[in-house]
Amino acid sequence: MLTVRVDSYFVCGTPRTGSSLLLGLLESTGVAGRPQAYFRSPDELLWADRWRLPRTADGGFDHADFVRAALAAGRTDNGMFGAKLMWGTLEELLARLGASHPDLAGDDVALLGRAFGRTGFVFLRRDDVLAQAVSRLRAEQTGEWFDGGSGEISGDAGNGRAPRFDADGIRHHLDEIGEHNAAWEQWFASRGIRPHVVRYEELAEDMAATTRRILDFLGLDVPEDGCAVVPRHRRQADELNRQWIERYRAEMIGR
Repeated sequence: MLTVRVDSYFVCGTPRTGSSLLLGLLESTGVAGRPQAYFRSPDELLWADRWRLPRTADGGFDHADFVRAALAAGRTDNGMFGAKLMWGTLEELLARLGASHPDLAGDDVALLGRAFGRTGFVFLRRDDVLAQAVSRLRAEQTGEWFDGGSGEISGDAGNGRAPRFDADGIRHHLDEIGEHNAAWEQWFASRGIRPHVVRYEELAEDMAATTRRILDFLGLDVPEDGCAVVPRHRRQADELNRQWIERYRAEMIGR
């Protein structure tokens, strides 16, 4: 458990663990930054355009400028910055930071500290990984990653395609979830990081209490007039998700 307030934090995990829900809850407190998936590579140009960053001759942008803009966008008035990182995004971010700070290349913790100050980590995972894999498959098929929102750059438009059951697709996501959770755990352990672990199931059961425990971990003081914790995203799982879970289990028994 952290004993001093950090300057920044990352919500780390794998897709469909309730990360968008959690980011919205944290932002709603008014003291935990405005966390988003700022460093997801497919969205970086969209963020750069939103922040009106100058483009380079090849149509890109200076990554140091991008980090400064993300910090400005993701901080609340108390100076706290928050962001989300999936496993693949961490490697991409570290590579770009290493290019900007070659004297620290290869030292992950020092790189993050140089860019973001004292940094805390929240590790979000889900006990029911089959439900997570089903949710991931459906979101990928439909393009609908969340319902509601708090300023996300993409992921809610959908593509008009109907979801279809795919046992092999579910199996693939189950394998990837296991691999990426293990990779996060190994990375934390090898860097001497003790993250605050949050499980989707406890978040869904009591959003306010789970959010306040994260504030405590980050060393944030709750305002004297109270701290409203308001969900900005709506639950997407429905009867179809349940049917796919049951069908997958039945098919695996039959194999």
